Amino acid sequence: MRRFLLILSVCLMPLAAESQVTASEKLGIAIDYFQGGKYHEALLIMESLSEKYELNPRHRAYMGVCYYYDWQYDKACMTLDSVMSQLEVFAPHERSVYYFTDAESHFELGQYREALPLYEQMTLVCHDNEKADALYRMGFCYLNTGDKENALEFFSSSLAYYLMFPDETKSGRMAQIRQMIAGLAQSLHRNN
Repeated sequence: MRRFLLILSVCLMPLAAESQVTASEKLGIAIDYFQGGKYHEALLIMESLSEKYELNPRHRAYMGVCYYYDWQYDKACMTLDSVMSQLEVFAPHERSVYYFTDAESHFELGQYREALPLYEQMTLVCHDNEKADALYRMGFCYLNTGDKENALEFFSSSLAYYLMFPDETKSGRMAQIRQMIAGLAQSLHRNN
């Protein structure tokens, strides 16, 4: 019987130790997962913490980014939209990540009008070599809302940034943009 109790206590020890982890330590673990690109794992911890505690705007923004990488675009939009105005105090590049993931989430949901101002805000705070991707998406937003003139303008700006900051992984995209610019220019010329 003693042996059984000893084995049982050894088996239950990790459970007792786990229950001793504070909310602050759990949040630290979630942030480590987040910074390591393990977004799903970070999200699971943050969701459980948000049920018991009010997370600050940065941690809720982290949750929004996690939802984006977990392909839960509706939750990403809801979470990021709710905190975006509270993130103005953070570093520009950090904000650019939040703007981009929020914009991309709206884009993936076909909410092009909602995505446009977020991409625009991103272009104001991101590094110059990151602007091409946002301008490219803005071109699609305008194209999908029927505004061919603005689509042409943003695709042209996107191409200019891709040319300014060459990236051989974007050569296919650059070829696509050139074709789209030509097609849009031709379409607009026919309509005038």
